[in-house]
Amino acid sequence: MDQKNFIVAIVLSVLIIVGWQVAFPPSKQATQNGQQQASTQSGAPAAPAGQNGTAPGAAPGPGNVPGQQPVVSRSEAVALTPRVTFSTPELTGSISLKGARIDDVQLVKYRETIDPKSPPVPVLSPVGSKSPYYAEFGWSSSDAAIKVPGADTVWASDAQNVAPGKPVKLTWDNGQGLVFGLTIAIDEFFMFDVKQSVENKTDKPVTLFPWSLIVRYGEPTYEGMYILHEGPYGVFNGTLKEFSYSDFKGGKQQKIATTGGWVGITDKYWMSVLVPDQKSKVDVSIKQTGAGADVKYQVDYVGSGVAVAPGATTTTEARLFAGAKIVRVISDYESKYGIEKFDLTIDWGWFWFFTKPLFWLLEWLYVHLGNFGLSILVLTVIVKAVFFPLANKSYAAMSKMKRLQPEMEKLKERYGEDRQRMNQELMQLYRREKVNPAAGCLPILVQIPVFFALYKVLYTTIEMRHQPFYGWIKDLSAPDPLTILTGFGLFPWDVPTFLHFFNIGIWPMIMGVTMYLQQKLNPQPTDPVQARVFQFLPILFTFMLAPFAAGLVIYWAWSNTLSIAQQYMIMRRHGAPIGNKAAPAALPAAPAPTDNKKGGKGSGKKS
Repeated sequence: MDQKNFIVAIVLSVLIIVGWQVAFPPSKQATQNGQQQASTQSGAPAAPAGQNGTAPGAAPGPGNVPGQQPVVSRSEAVALTPRVTFSTPELTGSISLKGARIDDVQLVKYRETIDPKSPPVPVLSPVGSKSPYYAEFGWSSSDAAIKVPGADTVWASDAQNVAPGKPVKLTWDNGQGLVFGLTIAIDEFFMFDVKQSVENKTDKPVTLFPWSLIVRYGEPTYEGMYILHEGPYGVFNGTLKEFSYSDFKGGKQQKIATTGGWVGITDKYWMSVLVPDQKSKVDVSIKQTGAGADVKYQVDYVGSGVAVAPGATTTTEARLFAGAKIVRVISDYESKYGIEKFDLTIDWGWFWFFTKPLFWLLEWLYVHLGNFGLSILVLTVIVKAVFFPLANKSYAAMSKMKRLQPEMEKLKERYGEDRQRMNQELMQLYRREKVNPAAGCLPILVQIPVFFALYKVLYTTIEMRHQPFYGWIKDLSAPDPLTILTGFGLFPWDVPTFLHFFNIGIWPMIMGVTMYLQQKLNPQPTDPVQARVFQFLPILFTFMLAPFAAGLVIYWAWSNTLSIAQQYMIMRRHGAPIGNKAAPAALPAAPAPTDNKKGGKGSGKKS
């Protein structure tokens, strides 16, 4: 039983980290949009099944049909159609009057790299550009004779610009007595409020079905990490459902009837999400069409039929979120509009009840300190303070174990190959000295959930993206950039993927050193095999944590440093030997391995 529980805890921790890295290796930051081009057949939802109605198709847009005109730049694609522009503190872009598409949305405060001169991050992109990605709102009819607006419809606008508090009204007359309207408003962040209206100037009632959709062209490039969802998802009847892009291969679809909730497509840091009226029932559809270079993904919903009486006007309301997944903004939207479980647009993971409070604490510290790196250091101190009594008991037990090291060595020499008898004598020694050999694993077990929760926060939340620390750490959510294979920054080059395991940065090395120093304070196993395993652990963890976010490695190194200081003081107080020093003279060896009362009483008084 020589610290076997401690060994098991360490081995399990290593297996978790090793398995995680092998099964889900971290990749470089993926681009947030698809890398291939596709055709532009309209994806407007049809009227509900059984109504025999279909939405009109659309002709291929310029530069989008494979084999015809080449893909043009974003600015050229924007110039292909008449537009209404908008600019807010968070977003800039335009709305195409052709098809009334919200298809040109870029983030003002976020760049593609840490270079402030790099291009702004695009959320939605127009047809004709490299990776079209847009939202539309419209109507379907069960009567094929009724003309409804489609992808080729050019709408009239009552303004050239949209701004917070200044919506734009788009109108289109179908020439049959129906006037369709779209009133689009935008707030100071990422929410578009869209009011769809139909005025019936005929002498007959008509029934129309409001719909909203998001279409994304090409096979998106994503990081493929198990801990983070990227792809279609939504909350349906109060339940979150997530789908991978591969779920829709071969023409597979998801059709879900829901009241309230939301549906959309998410990337790591950005998303586009449709939010229907939370009291209305809608039919959601998620699908993929085409293949290869022609693939596209679509999420949409169709509302219940709306009867418009002669001379009457009917209005429905929907919302589109297109922007960055900022936690406080999403939380405000959830409470302001009553959007069911909108906070789940951010992937908090299974242990959300631990991850979310950790994030809120980090952000609160950031507000007061102005640096997320400092917030991580202070968070580590807080965690240490919370678990201080538990750690104290653990380190006190380890100090006793270290004081008993000479007695344990004598038992090993005396009973040698008789493992059963030696274990019996060890257990008697532990009981006599009131030592729990498993107590040493408690600090590590306590640290593991904090470690993984912090990893989730650093990896998932946009608040951590491109946040600097001091010195060479310019992005706490990315690995340490000064690594061995780059000469610690002297020879910048793209290290091949197969060498990433050996590409160790400065902070992982610091973490490894602190882990080694902490290990030297712990009692050494009497079993030479176990002792060698312990000696190898700091090296193994150094390699394992090298590709992790720098903020996480800094947390681990700082936590080790605090543990070393705490453990050192406790060992001094208990008179335990430090490092490889011999046991103090105050603890004389017992005359026989089975009789250690004098030493036991001595250590009991000191504790």
